[in-house]
Amino acid sequence: MRRLFPVTDQTTETNAADGRGASTEAAREWSLDELAEAYAYPAETAAGTATWLRANMVSTLDGAAQHDGRSRPISNDTDMRIFGTLRGLADVVVVGAETVRLEGYRPARAREAFAERRAAAKQTPAPAIAVVSASLDLDFSLPLFAEPPTPTLVVTGAAAPADRIAAAERAGAVVVIAGEGATVDPARVAPALAERGLTRLLTEGGPRLLGQLVAAKALDELCLTVSPMLTAGDAQRIAGGHALATPDEFVLTSVLEEAGFLFTRYRRS
Repeated sequence: MRRLFPVTDQTTETNAADGRGASTEAAREWSLDELAEAYAYPAETAAGTATWLRANMVSTLDGAAQHDGRSRPISNDTDMRIFGTLRGLADVVVVGAETVRLEGYRPARAREAFAERRAAAKQTPAPAIAVVSASLDLDFSLPLFAEPPTPTLVVTGAAAPADRIAAAERAGAVVVIAGEGATVDPARVAPALAERGLTRLLTEGGPRLLGQLVAAKALDELCLTVSPMLTAGDAQRIAGGHALATPDEFVLTSVLEEAGFLFTRYRRS
């Protein structure tokens, strides 16, 4: 993997033909520790004085966030290593109910590679999964709810169906209220989770949830993998929903590259 931006970890190689030095960074597989340092959350989140909500998404060159309804076909092994690293750093993974159904979500697993880092940060061995759902139309017998190493959270509105709230609680899920009505207020998702000590947040979509978070200006950072593929068709973009009246501006903070894939990070300006 090469760091394209910011240009920092460089070495100088000599061109044998003319003897001149050229700044390059050798392409190699980064260790998980190096990836963890590159994607570290702001220090304030570790102190519990701030929340930070980052999204991790993948898109093809023509803007498709999925192929045949799933994101994995447009990903690669390095993208999945970064996916795992971002989970390894997060307190909680926030995901929409439709993505849970389509992607067959399972509980996040504890990984030995991040055990020491998570223990030092006073995190649970594996991040919790928080499912955002207004209707709570979820199968609570799935392993995500029945077998999580860290209890799964369900984020919903105060007026969500009482019988579905009761079903979630019977399954062992923790119900978190983020909104006064029947729907979830996306601006209240991060504060509601922060009240439970979950300040380092990661969302993996889907596009509908990400669009809601963007519209609420609740997103602090976007980690976007640009896949060197074209799919055409009418696949969803990474964010859906209503267009913003004024585009929300982010600034580029880093770019890594491997095998034509670009692994970018953008933060709110």
